[in-house]
Amino acid sequence: MKHSEIKYIKHSPENLFNLVSDVKKYPDFLPWCLGSRVKFINKNNINADLIVGFKVYREVFKSNIFLDNNNFEIKVNYMEGPFKHLNNNWKFKKKEDGCEVDFYVEFEFNTRLLNSVLDVFFSDAVKKMVFAFEERADILYG
Repeated sequence: MKHSEIKYIKHSPENLFNLVSDVKKYPDFLPWCLGSRVKFINKNNINADLIVGFKVYREVFKSNIFLDNNNFEIKVNYMEGPFKHLNNNWKFKKKEDGCEVDFYVEFEFNTRLLNSVLDVFFSDAVKKMVFAFEERADILYG
């Protein structure tokens, strides 16, 4: 499953980059994110577990997140969890009075059942998650 989206948001690349980089805060606003455990963090790298769930389903996945502070790019490298693979990238480009956000996610679950269940909701779910980041930016940065 893949989703790619380019959006204009009236916030700075710096603020949006910082928002997406703040993995510890995801449970505060991100749908289906039940918890976050940051195991390692420095200027260019975060190693974290995200606990995601819906109703009775709950999974933990581990990621290594690379932060390019100079170009305002974030690349999520999947390490372990319920996926066969997961690729996720964010790019924030300065535009007049705001930022162009280039978001990409592609993944496949380890089981056919999860793939078939999520296939029905995938597009709406991803859009809802991207919108959650946009709403959070409005709350934090006005």
